[in-house]
Amino acid sequence: MFKEQGMKLSTRSRYGVRMMSDLADHYDLVPIFLKDIAKREDVSEKYLSLIVISLRSAGLINSTRGAHGGYKLARRPEEITVKDILEALEGDICLVDCVSNPESCSRVSICPTRDIWGILGRKIGETLSSVTLADLASTRRKKAENNIRSNI
Repeated sequence: MFKEQGMKLSTRSRYGVRMMSDLADHYDLVPIFLKDIAKREDVSEKYLSLIVISLRSAGLINSTRGAHGGYKLARRPEEITVKDILEALEGDICLVDCVSNPESCSRVSICPTRDIWGILGRKIGETLSSVTLADLASTRRKKAENNIRSNI
């Protein structure tokens, strides 16, 4: 999930969360075309088309073909967390291999830092699990309202 150079989320994950947040905004509507999401989120439609494969495989979105087709959330926005999305796009959230796979390092039993990486990983997981798409949609609406007010 994080690059070797620093603790940064991948573009894939950031765009995936934005796409899912957009779908949450339109949850009660007809399926949404990928091109419309791409335009609203200022993301390449081609890039999103690669992201939807993992999200669909994870059971987070459904797709419908045809003139009235598009994408919809597979569950209510309140039932999908940011952690669900990141795990679908990146795999298990783990900062270092030795935390989830102790056999990967011969120093596990004497390592003074492994415990802190485990604690930090659990805290990140707890935080990501505590934020749902409904929360993101609500925040998006509030920010849009504040932006409209400040531009008047």
